[in-house]
Amino acid sequence: MGRVAELAGVSVRTLHHYDAIGLVRPSARTAAGYRAYAAGDVERLRQVLAYRRLGFGLREIAQLVGDPSTDAVAHLRRLRRLLLEQRDRAQAMVAAIDQELETRAKGRKVTPQEQLGMLGARLYDAIGGAYTATRRTDPRIAAQVWAALGDARTVLNVGAGTGSYEPADREVTAVEPSAVMRGQRPAGAAPCVAATAESLPFEDQCFDVAMAVSTVHHWQDPIAGLREMRRVARRVVVLTFDTDEPGWPNRFWLTRDYLPEFTTVLAEFPSLASMADAIAARTEPVPVPWDCTDGLFEAYWRRPRAYLEDHVRRAMSVWTRVGPQAEQRAVRNLGDDLDSGRWAERNSALAGLDTADLGLRLLTA
Repeated sequence: MGRVAELAGVSVRTLHHYDAIGLVRPSARTAAGYRAYAAGDVERLRQVLAYRRLGFGLREIAQLVGDPSTDAVAHLRRLRRLLLEQRDRAQAMVAAIDQELETRAKGRKVTPQEQLGMLGARLYDAIGGAYTATRRTDPRIAAQVWAALGDARTVLNVGAGTGSYEPADREVTAVEPSAVMRGQRPAGAAPCVAATAESLPFEDQCFDVAMAVSTVHHWQDPIAGLREMRRVARRVVVLTFDTDEPGWPNRFWLTRDYLPEFTTVLAEFPSLASMADAIAARTEPVPVPWDCTDGLFEAYWRRPRAYLEDHVRRAMSVWTRVGPQAEQRAVRNLGDDLDSGRWAERNSALAGLDTADLGLRLLTA
């Protein structure tokens, strides 16, 4: 127990307490007959400590780790999502504090309402500030998505985020699991329900169409989510990414030359064919304009210096998922190649293109 306590960074007394309340009980025995932690006990302890450090109470943690329908991988995915949201909140708090410090440095008085706002609305304004600044509806991509909606009047937008690509001339209901994203939806946006794609709280066939734009790769079970969309709507329109084509990472110079880790980000992502089969969809390419106004990962294919900007990268989930080491290396090498002219030499053919096929695909069922 002492060795486990040392490795976990907790006291032996804490482990005794967890044992006493049945939260984590060592189930193995040493040769001398002392109780010891088996591999499963250590896994459970790791989960308990992770949830504890995220602020959960012991009663809540007992329910979470005792859920028989949730395995170790599901816990890791949940913990990762919670940690990323916690990181975003911390970054937002720093941004809000910096803004207040700047205001005070200019000699302007900060009102009590503004001080409290840092913990409320201003916090959500700051979270993902780069997202709302750079992830805007591109009219050319929108035209292709909206054309696929056909004559639908009622639209369910799954994984709606801050509301990009929601058609203004239809009756839209949004679904978004992240409170961070829901907090950034503008005034007057469509009503938004807190739910996941895999478990939509709607009756069968109650919408004319269900749409999902650049969100499927965030879902825990994309195929289940697509089938749920098919269940609740008579038509399904999904903007996603194609990893079926051999050598697909080479389509885009950023993944080919600077960020090979991108392939690991999508390692478990289902094939385009399997997604299309799940909902009996046809597929069509969605070209990315050279001046795309939606700052998605591929948007700056002809404007490479944009990837050197931190606020641009922060609006792309890829960089968070590959980690800071890969990000810093990619940015450093790209910057060096732009300064030396090597990037321009390698990618000279791009200068004459207005659009590029970088793997975005529209599924319509």
